[in-house]
Amino acid sequence: MFFFGHTLESAVTASLTSACRRGRTLALSVLAATTALTVQATPESADVHADRVDDLPAASVAAGSPTPAPAAPSASTLGPMLPGGATVDRVERSIQRLESDQGAYSPFLSEQLLSLAESLQRDGRHQDAIKAYKRGSHLARINGGLYTSEQIPLLQGEIRSHLALQNYEDADERQSYLYRVQKRSLDSGELLVRSLMEQARWHERAYHLSLGEDAYVRLLNMWDMYRLALSDIAMRQGDTSVELLEPLNGMLRSQYMISEHQMDSSGSGFNSGGSSLTQRQDQGRFWAYRAQAYDKGNAVINAMYDVSAAQPEPDPVFQAQLLTRLGDWHLWHGQRQPALAAYTEARTELAALDDAQTHIASLFGQPVALPDLDGVRPLPAEADPDNAGIVLEFGVTERGKVVDLERLDEHRSGDGGYRLMRRMRDVVFRPRFEEDAPVATEQLVKAYVLP
Repeated sequence: MFFFGHTLESAVTASLTSACRRGRTLALSVLAATTALTVQATPESADVHADRVDDLPAASVAAGSPTPAPAAPSASTLGPMLPGGATVDRVERSIQRLESDQGAYSPFLSEQLLSLAESLQRDGRHQDAIKAYKRGSHLARINGGLYTSEQIPLLQGEIRSHLALQNYEDADERQSYLYRVQKRSLDSGELLVRSLMEQARWHERAYHLSLGEDAYVRLLNMWDMYRLALSDIAMRQGDTSVELLEPLNGMLRSQYMISEHQMDSSGSGFNSGGSSLTQRQDQGRFWAYRAQAYDKGNAVINAMYDVSAAQPEPDPVFQAQLLTRLGDWHLWHGQRQPALAAYTEARTELAALDDAQTHIASLFGQPVALPDLDGVRPLPAEADPDNAGIVLEFGVTERGKVVDLERLDEHRSGDGGYRLMRRMRDVVFRPRFEEDAPVATEQLVKAYVLP
């Protein structure tokens, strides 16, 4: 877990608020600074679910270093090189030859077991694949140490098979160990960034799957992982690299989710009573993040705009989309005047284009449910009315509120339609615009796929 002290959180909040007041230019530097502070405050006690090592040879575990490596096997021992589509039989024969020549702990077995597991996985034999991945990881630890990077593709493959079998808790446990291996074996660079964003996406998925007792911690980790990736990219490539946009986009998603997370006495909220010190720290951290969410979201979107504007040939359409996204963030938080100002700026950004009206219509020609961002959209996918689970008619006021909601299809009791309608009444919409002003829209008809 990452943990901010209250003093550190207060400083971060003040910096973010100051950045938002003074404009976009400080946004990325503030975000990168808070990332660095987070890294500095990360305790080593985060590795709370240490991988089992009791089945490793005692000498290897005690030394914490690789065992002496035997000579590399000859081509005749390995047989022909095994392509990606190698058959299970061929790989198993190669493994048998290696075991016969070099023993059951040969350092070259891990690579062959990876090929075997991948072949089994392609054949849909996921239980067998998991066994092969596990054995390969076990041998990699024996020969390379507990956190050798040789385990990474083996752990990633094992996780894929667990997910295919819907063994989500097992996948979660292996994902946790994978992160510890990546953190200890990867230096700053593209591989580390990729691993951090992979972990952030997993926490997002685990949140939606309700894995674990404290779902809110997933959102904290999701934000932290994306910030660490942002910091690494900024440090290596500078604060105008387009590679920054992906973690920034993930950070914005996490802020929407943190802002919307509902606390209750179930597993999706806070546990009541008997909390450990770590849980109390995480709860305090969540409330601090929640209090800062509006300013942090502003800083993230402004940083995205900064990166886009700093390119040799900025794309005005993308710039306008980011300004619209900023307006959406304001409106979703009930800040109507800043939202209208951002929407006006977005239209101005497009005004000089020959096809300006086409782009303006795509952004403001119809009401849009917010957040208008992949991964956090509030409504199910739209569908053809003939194939949809529900068809609704409704209006959207100039302030983005849903009115006059009715169901048009022949509905069935218990199909989830009423739940969707209750949800829809709470959804904020970006209203339709005519000229420079938001206007009401009546008798919209939308068909949706029911979850």
